[in-house]
Amino acid sequence: MNGACLEFEDQITDAVSRIRFAPLSNNLLISSWDSKLRLYDVDRSLLRFEVASEAALLDCCFQSESVALSVGSDGFVTRYDLHSTNGDTIGNHEDIATRVGYSEETCQIITAGLDKKIICWDTRTTRPLACLEKLDAEVESMSLSGFILMVAIGASVYMYDLRNLDKLVQSKESKADVRIRCVSSHHSSRGYAVGSIDGRVTLEIDPTVSNDMGYTFRCYPKSRDGKFLVPVNDIVFNPHIGSAFVTGDNEGYVMAWDARSKRKLCELPRYPNSVASLSYNREGQILAIASSYTYQEANEKEEPPQIFLHNLDDNSIRSCAGGSSSRK
Repeated sequence: MNGACLEFEDQITDAVSRIRFAPLSNNLLISSWDSKLRLYDVDRSLLRFEVASEAALLDCCFQSESVALSVGSDGFVTRYDLHSTNGDTIGNHEDIATRVGYSEETCQIITAGLDKKIICWDTRTTRPLACLEKLDAEVESMSLSGFILMVAIGASVYMYDLRNLDKLVQSKESKADVRIRCVSSHHSSRGYAVGSIDGRVTLEIDPTVSNDMGYTFRCYPKSRDGKFLVPVNDIVFNPHIGSAFVTGDNEGYVMAWDARSKRKLCELPRYPNSVASLSYNREGQILAIASSYTYQEANEKEEPPQIFLHNLDDNSIRSCAGGSSSRK
């Protein structure tokens, strides 16, 4: 499976915006700018679901094993029954909808858009339960951990409790005062990691503790041509190796790191495009990698989008680390 590329009879024709493994299986949800939502069965190498919308799809997630959510450039939040092609509209933003997540703890759908709003939707009535308005800027990224919603805006991360969205739990500005590209919460704590447009990653072990041992590092100081710093587009934690996480950047590199030892574990071979999105399956054994242009940088390659699979569990990380060399 290492380096295997998913095969589609009808190829993805525009940028991949998000990939997400299902909560109970190795089904992979894929949203893309070609207006299609796809569900791919990794175990059987089979496309199980494909539906076209009227807008570019900018994010997706699972509500359950059989229900998926997407948001798009038309502002609409849509829910799909994956056993059929039926979809229903949850609601809409006043501008492009860019982010969507689902909270199992509160049974809420959380969305963000270019209208500078974060909206929590009731899955039963499809009505807004709460809304954060007049944010300082558009939400760049968001992540959920239990009842905590983490939102990246500009160079700061804001934390909200979904049970009382009006009250800000905490805000933390990037130590380097650089715009954040992605935020990813740790699955078992309030800790999180953020990736910035200048290639820095910041780890916050527990931001609610005053003596939090967080730290910042660069994935590497400069790109191979020696000129430009490289944005970190996505970060995922391994669900079964608490201190291990993976970064994907705009030059097509994927690297595994250990938060406890503060060192790089391994680096995968370079992918054809930028790394647009990453996702671990629930066992933490398979890492899915979306190699796709992202419309974020003017000098991005526009190779056809592809999705790769890589075994990246504890054993394979150790094997990879033993045979890898540092970037020059």
